[in-house]
Amino acid sequence: MSKTRTARRHELNLYRRYFGLVAAGHKTIEVRVRYPHLADMAEGDTIRFRIKGTDETCEVLVKRVTEYPDFEALLDGEGPSRVNPSSTREQQLANIRSIYPPEKEALGALAIEIELLAAETPAG
Repeated sequence: MSKTRTARRHELNLYRRYFGLVAAGHKTIEVRVRYPHLADMAEGDTIRFRIKGTDETCEVLVKRVTEYPDFEALLDGEGPSRVNPSSTREQQLANIRSIYPPEKEALGALAIEIELLAAETPAG
């Protein structure tokens, strides 16, 4: 008997500079620490990204989740241009590590391959 997994919906905050890349369809790999609440994220799930403190959201489909031991291995495995096409590998590593300190990186890194479904900005 096979167990069918139900797709889940995740709500995650995203910095404005990365939100714009996701909403434009340019950023196809989202980087996260392997926190317990993200460990079960899988293909077919959806994520609604929100810029904290705003009504701006965008929805993406999770196409793949790959676990890496650290951020360097993730950037090497996925390719920096898919994570952030506007920054070099070194800049990205510095940016990611400014968000996540070493004790968080030690939990493992997740490369979440995403595909844009919809972006919404409030009317006004």
